[in-house]
Amino acid sequence: MDARLSMFGQPAADKLVKHLVGASRTIAPALPYTTLELINLRASQINGCGFCTDMHIKDAIHAGESQQRLNMVAAWREATCFTEAERAALELAEEGTRIADAAGGVSDEVWENAAKHYTEEQLFALVAQIALINTFNRLNVITRQPAGDYVAGQFN
Repeated sequence: MDARLSMFGQPAADKLVKHLVGASRTIAPALPYTTLELINLRASQINGCGFCTDMHIKDAIHAGESQQRLNMVAAWREATCFTEAERAALELAEEGTRIADAAGGVSDEVWENAAKHYTEEQLFALVAQIALINTFNRLNVITRQPAGDYVAGQFN
């Protein structure tokens, strides 16, 4: 697959991506790295973003995440390998990603479940990261960025 538009080497694209990555790094310390990668992966799967799916799987493995858990992200509800906090984050990521599919957006039940496991700072970090990964997904899907060539840590 060829990209419709190069996302690399364009001044405006480089500047935007730098700011988005900077925003992500700002909120990252509030949450376990694994939780961030799980929500990034789940949103990317839902959005059909091959570039981000490839990147977040490879980065998670590089950071020590197990292949089994990553394989189970798409079926997290039936999987026994996730903590209750991770399950709450995955549920929030799903509803936050599918916000247009629900008349009320994220349900009170999903929010309250997440709030049982995370502080306000962590909840903000979750919400912000869900918004950021959805932005990256949309940039990549709309421009048809090819997937598969990412090397773990490439953008660090």
